[in-house]
Amino acid sequence: MGHTGQRRRKPARGPQRKPGSRVHSELAAGIGRRILDGTYQPGSLLPNEAEWGEIFGASRTAVREAIKTLNGKGLLVSRPKIGSRVEPRERWNLLDRDVMAWHRAALDERTFLLSLQEIRRILEPGAAVLAAQRRSPQQLAALEKALADMQSAVARSEAMVAADVRFHLALLAAANNELLAPFGIVIEQALASMFAYTTSHAVHPEQMLPLHARVVKAIAARAPEAARKAMTELLDDTDETLGAAAGAQA
Repeated sequence: MGHTGQRRRKPARGPQRKPGSRVHSELAAGIGRRILDGTYQPGSLLPNEAEWGEIFGASRTAVREAIKTLNGKGLLVSRPKIGSRVEPRERWNLLDRDVMAWHRAALDERTFLLSLQEIRRILEPGAAVLAAQRRSPQQLAALEKALADMQSAVARSEAMVAADVRFHLALLAAANNELLAPFGIVIEQALASMFAYTTSHAVHPEQMLPLHARVVKAIAARAPEAARKAMTELLDDTDETLGAAAGAQA
Protein backbone atom coordinates (compact mmCIF):
# COMPACT_ATOMS: atom_id res chain seq x y z
CA MET A 1 0.00 0.00 0.00
CA GLY A 2 1.13 3.59 -0.67
CA HIS A 3 1.49 4.60 2.95
CA THR A 4 3.92 1.79 3.80
CA GLY A 5 6.74 2.96 1.54
CA GLN A 6 9.11 2.99 4.52
CA ARG A 7 9.78 -0.26 6.35
CA ARG A 8 9.00 -0.18 10.04
CA ARG A 9 11.92 -1.04 12.24
CA LYS A 10 11.32 -3.43 15.08
CA PRO A 11 13.18 -2.31 18.19
CA ALA A 12 14.81 -4.75 20.56
CA ARG A 13 12.53 -6.39 23.08
CA GLY A 14 12.43 -4.48 26.36
CA PRO A 15 12.04 -5.82 29.89
CA GLN A 16 8.70 -7.00 31.19
CA ARG A 17 6.87 -4.21 33.06
CA LYS A 18 5.70 -4.70 36.61
CA PRO A 19 1.94 -4.64 37.13
CA GLY A 20 0.74 -1.40 38.64
CA SER A 21 3.66 0.68 37.35
CA ARG A 22 3.00 3.72 35.18
CA VAL A 23 3.46 1.61 32.10
CA HIS A 24 2.10 4.10 29.59
CA SER A 25 4.51 6.82 30.83
CA GLU A 26 7.44 4.41 30.51
CA LEU A 27 6.24 3.43 27.05
CA ALA A 28 5.91 7.06 25.97
CA ALA A 29 9.46 7.73 27.18
CA GLY A 30 10.84 4.64 25.44
CA ILE A 31 9.18 5.45 22.13
CA GLY A 32 9.90 9.18 22.48
CA ARG A 33 13.62 8.58 22.97
CA ARG A 34 13.70 6.41 19.83
CA ILE A 35 12.15 9.28 17.87
CA LEU A 36 14.46 11.96 19.27
CA ASP A 37 17.61 9.88 18.73
CA GLY A 38 16.70 9.26 15.09
CA THR A 39 15.81 5.56 15.30
CA TYR A 40 12.48 6.59 13.79
CA GLN A 41 12.89 9.45 11.35
CA PRO A 42 10.16 11.98 10.48
CA GLY A 43 7.70 10.36 8.12
CA SER A 44 8.40 6.81 9.25
CA LEU A 45 5.63 4.50 10.39
CA LEU A 46 5.91 3.05 13.89
CA PRO A 47 5.19 -0.53 14.98
CA ASN A 48 1.52 -1.11 15.71
CA GLU A 49 -0.06 -1.48 19.14
CA ALA A 50 0.33 -5.27 19.21
CA GLU A 51 4.03 -5.05 18.28
CA TRP A 52 4.77 -2.41 20.92
CA GLY A 53 2.84 -4.44 23.47
CA GLU A 54 4.97 -7.48 22.71
CA ILE A 55 8.22 -5.48 22.81
CA PHE A 56 7.47 -3.80 26.14
CA GLY A 57 5.35 -6.53 27.72
CA ALA A 58 2.44 -4.11 28.03
CA SER A 59 -1.26 -4.10 27.28
CA ARG A 60 -2.72 -2.50 24.18
CA THR A 61 -4.49 -0.03 26.45
CA ALA A 62 -1.15 1.14 27.87
CA VAL A 63 0.35 1.39 24.38
CA ARG A 64 -2.67 3.36 23.19
CA GLU A 65 -2.26 5.83 26.08
CA ALA A 66 1.45 6.20 25.32
CA ILE A 67 0.75 6.93 21.66
CA LYS A 68 -1.89 9.46 22.68
CA THR A 69 0.69 11.18 24.90
CA LEU A 70 3.18 11.38 22.04
CA ASN A 71 0.49 12.73 19.72
CA GLY A 72 -0.13 15.50 22.27
CA LYS A 73 3.57 16.38 22.31
CA GLY A 74 3.61 16.81 18.55
CA LEU A 75 5.86 13.83 17.85
CA LEU A 76 3.29 11.59 16.15
CA VAL A 77 0.15 11.70 14.10
CA SER A 78 -2.14 8.65 14.19
CA ARG A 79 -4.66 7.66 11.54
CA PRO A 80 -7.19 4.80 11.57
CA LYS A 81 -6.09 1.81 9.45
CA ILE A 82 -2.71 3.48 8.84
CA GLY A 83 -1.08 3.72 12.25
CA SER A 84 1.22 6.25 13.88
CA ARG A 85 3.69 8.20 11.81
CA VAL A 86 6.50 10.47 13.08
CA GLU A 87 5.72 14.12 12.49
CA PRO A 88 8.21 16.60 10.93
CA ARG A 89 10.67 18.02 13.49
CA GLU A 90 9.19 21.52 13.27
CA ARG A 91 5.96 20.17 14.80
CA TRP A 92 7.67 18.66 17.84
CA ASN A 93 6.98 20.48 21.09
CA LEU A 94 10.58 20.85 22.22
CA LEU A 95 9.50 23.07 25.11
CA ASP A 96 7.66 20.14 26.66
CA ARG A 97 9.54 18.92 29.74
CA ASP A 98 9.63 15.27 28.58
CA VAL A 99 10.56 16.07 24.99
CA MET A 100 13.35 18.36 26.20
CA ALA A 101 14.73 15.54 28.37
CA TRP A 102 14.61 13.07 25.47
CA HIS A 103 16.29 15.67 23.25
CA ARG A 104 19.02 16.10 25.85
CA ALA A 105 19.60 12.33 25.95
CA ALA A 106 19.83 12.19 22.15
CA LEU A 107 22.62 14.81 21.91
CA ASP A 108 26.06 15.03 23.42
CA GLU A 109 25.93 17.22 26.51
CA ARG A 110 27.97 20.15 25.18
CA THR A 111 25.97 20.42 21.93
CA PHE A 112 22.75 20.44 23.93
CA LEU A 113 24.05 23.10 26.32
CA LEU A 114 25.30 25.35 23.53
CA SER A 115 21.87 25.16 21.92
CA LEU A 116 20.22 26.14 25.21
CA GLN A 117 22.71 28.96 25.71
CA GLU A 118 21.75 30.44 22.34
CA ILE A 119 18.12 30.57 23.45
CA ARG A 120 19.09 32.12 26.79
CA ARG A 121 21.08 34.85 25.01
CA ILE A 122 18.00 35.71 22.96
CA LEU A 123 15.59 35.68 25.92
CA GLU A 124 17.22 36.62 29.19
CA PRO A 125 18.78 40.04 28.49
CA GLY A 126 15.43 41.19 27.10
CA ALA A 127 13.60 39.66 30.05
CA ALA A 128 15.92 41.58 32.39
CA VAL A 129 15.01 44.82 30.62
CA LEU A 130 11.30 44.12 31.04
CA ALA A 131 11.80 43.08 34.67
CA ALA A 132 13.53 46.38 35.41
CA GLN A 133 10.56 48.21 33.89
CA ARG A 134 7.69 46.10 35.19
CA ARG A 135 8.64 44.13 38.29
CA SER A 136 6.42 44.32 41.32
CA PRO A 137 7.79 44.57 44.88
CA GLN A 138 6.84 40.92 45.40
CA GLN A 139 8.67 39.84 42.25
CA LEU A 140 11.76 41.76 43.28
CA ALA A 141 11.58 40.07 46.68
CA ALA A 142 11.46 36.66 44.97
CA LEU A 143 14.63 37.52 43.04
CA GLU A 144 16.37 38.74 46.18
CA LYS A 145 15.35 35.61 48.10
CA ALA A 146 16.68 33.33 45.34
CA LEU A 147 19.97 35.27 45.34
CA ALA A 148 20.23 35.00 49.13
CA ASP A 149 19.60 31.25 48.92
CA MET A 150 22.32 30.92 46.28
CA GLN A 151 24.73 32.81 48.54
CA SER A 152 24.00 30.55 51.51
CA ALA A 153 24.14 27.34 49.47
CA VAL A 154 27.51 27.64 47.74
CA ALA A 155 28.89 24.68 49.67
CA ARG A 156 25.85 22.55 48.80
CA SER A 157 25.77 22.00 45.07
CA GLU A 158 22.20 20.73 44.69
CA ALA A 159 20.80 23.59 46.77
CA MET A 160 22.86 26.04 44.72
CA VAL A 161 21.42 24.76 41.45
CA ALA A 162 17.86 24.79 42.84
CA ALA A 163 18.24 28.40 44.00
CA ASP A 164 19.83 29.39 40.66
CA VAL A 165 16.88 27.89 38.79
CA ARG A 166 14.47 29.84 41.02
CA PHE A 167 16.45 33.02 40.36
CA HIS A 168 16.13 32.75 36.59
CA LEU A 169 12.49 31.66 36.70
CA ALA A 170 11.79 34.65 38.97
CA LEU A 171 13.46 36.87 36.37
CA LEU A 172 11.12 35.56 33.65
CA ALA A 173 8.13 36.07 35.95
CA ALA A 174 9.22 39.64 36.75
CA ALA A 175 9.16 40.47 33.03
CA ASN A 176 5.36 40.13 33.28
CA ASN A 177 4.90 38.68 29.81
CA GLU A 178 3.03 35.39 30.09
CA LEU A 179 4.34 34.17 26.72
CA LEU A 180 7.80 33.93 28.29
CA ALA A 181 6.61 31.41 30.88
CA PRO A 182 6.97 28.28 28.68
CA PHE A 183 10.64 29.06 28.22
CA GLY A 184 11.17 28.36 31.91
CA ILE A 185 11.86 24.74 30.93
CA VAL A 186 14.82 25.95 28.85
CA ILE A 187 16.22 27.70 31.93
CA GLU A 188 15.69 24.66 34.15
CA GLN A 189 17.33 22.27 31.70
CA ALA A 190 20.19 24.66 30.97
CA LEU A 191 21.16 25.15 34.60
CA ALA A 192 20.70 21.51 35.63
CA SER A 193 22.65 20.33 32.58
CA MET A 194 25.34 22.95 33.14
CA PHE A 195 25.93 21.65 36.65
CA ALA A 196 26.02 18.04 35.45
CA TYR A 197 28.51 19.00 32.72
CA THR A 198 30.88 21.05 34.87
CA THR A 199 30.59 19.36 38.26
CA SER A 200 33.64 17.11 37.79
CA HIS A 201 35.91 20.02 36.92
CA ALA A 202 37.45 22.92 38.83
CA VAL A 203 34.51 25.28 38.42
CA HIS A 204 33.56 27.59 41.26
CA PRO A 205 29.88 28.62 41.12
CA GLU A 206 30.35 31.18 43.89
CA GLN A 207 32.33 33.30 41.42
CA MET A 208 29.08 33.99 39.56
CA LEU A 209 27.25 35.36 42.60
CA PRO A 210 28.39 38.98 42.13
CA LEU A 211 27.07 38.86 38.57
CA HIS A 212 23.67 37.67 39.79
CA ALA A 213 23.73 40.42 42.41
CA ARG A 214 24.34 43.03 39.69
CA VAL A 215 21.27 41.82 37.82
CA VAL A 216 19.17 42.20 40.98
CA LYS A 217 20.63 45.63 41.73
CA ALA A 218 19.76 46.91 38.24
CA ILE A 219 16.23 45.51 38.41
CA ALA A 220 15.74 46.98 41.88
CA ALA A 221 16.90 50.38 40.57
CA ARG A 222 14.55 50.09 37.56
CA ALA A 223 17.55 50.52 35.25
CA PRO A 224 16.72 48.56 32.07
CA GLU A 225 19.99 48.98 30.19
CA ALA A 226 22.05 48.19 33.27
CA ALA A 227 19.93 45.05 33.73
CA ARG A 228 20.53 44.03 30.12
CA LYS A 229 24.28 44.55 30.48
CA ALA A 230 24.47 42.64 33.76
CA MET A 231 22.54 39.69 32.35
CA THR A 232 24.67 39.63 29.20
CA GLU A 233 27.83 39.56 31.30
CA LEU A 234 26.39 36.74 33.38
CA LEU A 235 25.77 34.73 30.21
CA ASP A 236 29.27 35.57 28.95
CA ASP A 237 30.65 34.10 32.17
CA THR A 238 28.50 31.00 31.70
CA ASP A 239 29.96 30.52 28.23
CA GLU A 240 33.46 30.76 29.69
CA THR A 241 32.50 28.07 32.22
CA LEU A 242 31.36 25.81 29.39
CA GLY A 243 34.60 26.42 27.54
CA ALA A 244 36.67 25.64 30.62
CA ALA A 245 34.80 22.38 31.23
CA ALA A 246 35.16 21.38 27.58
CA GLY A 247 38.89 22.05 27.74
CA ALA A 248 39.21 19.92 30.88
CA GLN A 249 37.39 17.04 29.16
CA ALA A 250 39.53 17.20 26.02
